Amino acid sequence: MRETALTRLVGVRHPIVQTGMGWVAGPRLVSAAANAGALGILASATMTPDQLRGAIREVRSRTRAPFGVNLRADAADAADRVRIMLDEGVRVASFALAPSPELISRLKEAGVVVIPSVGARRHAEKVAAWGADAVIVQGGEGGGHTGEVATTVLLPQVVDAVRIPVVAAGGFFDGRGLVAALAYGAAGVAMGTRFLLTSDSTVPDTVKARYLAAGVRDVLVTRAVDGLPHRMLRTDLVDALERSGRVRALAHAVRRAAGFRRLSGLTWWQLVRDGLALRHGKELSWSQVLLAANTPMLLKSAMVDGRTDCGVMASGQVAGLLDDLPSCAELVARIMEEAEEVLEELEGLTGVR
Repeated sequence: MRETALTRLVGVRHPIVQTGMGWVAGPRLVSAAANAGALGILASATMTPDQLRGAIREVRSRTRAPFGVNLRADAADAADRVRIMLDEGVRVASFALAPSPELISRLKEAGVVVIPSVGARRHAEKVAAWGADAVIVQGGEGGGHTGEVATTVLLPQVVDAVRIPVVAAGGFFDGRGLVAALAYGAAGVAMGTRFLLTSDSTVPDTVKARYLAAGVRDVLVTRAVDGLPHRMLRTDLVDALERSGRVRALAHAVRRAAGFRRLSGLTWWQLVRDGLALRHGKELSWSQVLLAANTPMLLKSAMVDGRTDCGVMASGQVAGLLDDLPSCAELVARIMEEAEEVLEELEGLTGVR
């Protein structure tokens, strides 16, 4: 396939991004995606700073291809993580929340490509004005925290609004989707659930089986977990949280928060501060503040421990369309082959090359 603005910007072979999913996007998956020619993104929010340094070095030992690190701009130790990333020579930084103009400037001065993720046109315009090099635009079909606007509506809005490369996310899993995104003006696609469901993903097989068994209607958006719209698989835990009263929800949140604090090394103040950062501008209860700060523990229960009974499973709607577990190499090659076939069919219809 032809080069795109994304492949030129970050130096990968194919216009595909493997997103930075907490507990999922570790060294094995990231290096496999990078070796397949995609841009692998290492998820750092669920690691301690020392673990992040070790993970970056492990990825480096497994691949010579470019890769990135996903950072939480509002985390209490964000500056420390940025310093580690710069020390280790990582050249792509992605963000789930918009980084400040000062942080973008610092990264760009160090030669780092800055790619925030956004869910609205105004957010894309803001980070573009601040100097972001590209932007990942996730429509409501995407997994995890998501918005209400579908990718097919949001993507053309953003493409028309900014003059930096736009990467489309939310609802992509094959070559047809890649061609559609390019036709909208995107420079590539970003995928989370599709890479989670590969043989290179370290998610337990029992959990992958739950994803593969899910239908489109089994993937819902709920505010019960942390007060924010969160797309995930429907489970008994999610149903229970939606039925819980305030007292029960608070007790549950405190218990989970204590576990995440021990695991992450954060102090209680740092934990609450991160929750308050998510609460800013939103009407969240205190139980939701704590849940917002320790949602990683709920994800860990499923994605690492295999406990689907007491964890949550973030998921894009595409889970209802997936039925296999290819390797990253097989997946990326298949997507690119499908894309070329679609392009050839279109060229045959139009007679234009």
